Amino acid sequence: MHYPFKLQPLPYPYDAMEPFIDAKTMEIHHSKHVQTYVDNLNNALKNQPDYQSWSLEKLLYNLDKLPQEIQAAVRNNGGGVYNHNLYFNIMAPGGKPLAEGPLKAAIDSTWGNLDEFLAQLKAAGLSVFGSGWAWLVSDSLGNLSIFKTPNQDTQIPANLTPIINLDVWEHAYYLKVQNRRADYIDNWFNVIDWEAAAKNYAKHAETDFSKA
Repeated sequence: MHYPFKLQPLPYPYDAMEPFIDAKTMEIHHSKHVQTYVDNLNNALKNQPDYQSWSLEKLLYNLDKLPQEIQAAVRNNGGGVYNHNLYFNIMAPGGKPLAEGPLKAAIDSTWGNLDEFLAQLKAAGLSVFGSGWAWLVSDSLGNLSIFKTPNQDTQIPANLTPIINLDVWEHAYYLKVQNRRADYIDNWFNVIDWEAAAKNYAKHAETDFSKA
């Protein structure tokens, strides 16, 4: 992906996450919020030909190398595009279970079992003040950790492989559960696509955003 960026279609209809996430939230989240991030990112780059060939990952890794007047816009809107592309692609109707394999083994080794990991991820999501994200990430050796970012910041500057990311901005849940973030997180756990997560984890040894 490079300029001009486009809204990535969802791999499922807006009502696919019912009853855990309502169709209207999915529609507004994707077609309004993420589209705005795409549009704002393109606007930030439209007069910057030197950076229009850069990938989204390269832009976000090299924020300090961009002209100062566009750094905040690329961080916020480029991060919004990147984070949401991951988020929507780590979800599946009814979820997909975590099968035996390297990711499950790493989760069990780190947290004891999946339930304890989910409890810790929920705690991280609840502890984000205001808006942001809670992540399951891996370093290049396959070591897992829970990572938090504010606003639309990403894990890219830390050069960590994203496995799953939990959106805790209010626009991800307010229509259905209002201010009850904990209820949203519990619901969201039912739609995690652990098959996709396992594929993400398999990339950990290859992740190097400095070469994006």
